[in-house]
Amino acid sequence: MTLTDRRASISVFFPAYNDEVSIVPLVRDAVAVLETLTDDYEVIVVNDGSADATPHVLDELARELPHVKIIHHETNKGYGAALRTGFGAASKELIFYTDGDGQYDARELINLIPLMTSAVDVVNGYKIKRADKRYRILIGSMYNRAARFLFRLPIRDVDCDFRLLRRGALRRIKLVSSSGVICVELVRKLHDAGCVFAESPVRHYARAHGQSQFFKPKRVARTTLDFLVLWLKLVALRHLSVGAKAEHRNGQARRA
Repeated sequence: MTLTDRRASISVFFPAYNDEVSIVPLVRDAVAVLETLTDDYEVIVVNDGSADATPHVLDELARELPHVKIIHHETNKGYGAALRTGFGAASKELIFYTDGDGQYDARELINLIPLMTSAVDVVNGYKIKRADKRYRILIGSMYNRAARFLFRLPIRDVDCDFRLLRRGALRRIKLVSSSGVICVELVRKLHDAGCVFAESPVRHYARAHGQSQFFKPKRVARTTLDFLVLWLKLVALRHLSVGAKAEHRNGQARRA
């Protein structure tokens, strides 16, 4: 797909939680850039049980912009659940998502499009420089390094939620995580399914409004547990299963 090929269709979606200030300009920016890329697009916002005015401003926005669709979770189900809802609702050939808190510029989608060649299934952003407080940068770096090492991920920044994917690639996998570890699950399962990745640098901005819901003791503890359980399922137990099957085959060969 090139910037002059207007036949490809694109779904853009944003998971949003208490993002009443940042989500409206983000959606408007997405619509503006999509209009330059394709004639066939949609913008979806998954409101994950926000307790502020996010539901109201989103409903108003959907009434104004015909390509915008809003999905409301009645309660906060978690970041992974919001992503699964967004992926399930997306109907176009290409799917792009980023967070609703405004720390990424949706207009930089235009930089990912040229990398989505016929040989590529996923274009993943990586932060040029993380614009967060020092402790968040440290925790994020530790998490990213651990994920890359333990899960053997093919990208440098799994913690960068700025991704363009083929819908066909998502059909090859099944996502189950409801917490933030869904990004690790997504990349690992796509890699195991044989998907080809490309990467692009993207800018990361300081949060202008609200507070991150992740960096709280309860949420960090839940994510850590989910991370370890995911590693057991996708890596450790899988290696044991492969080893057991290989030993069984070797045993059969010796008896033959």
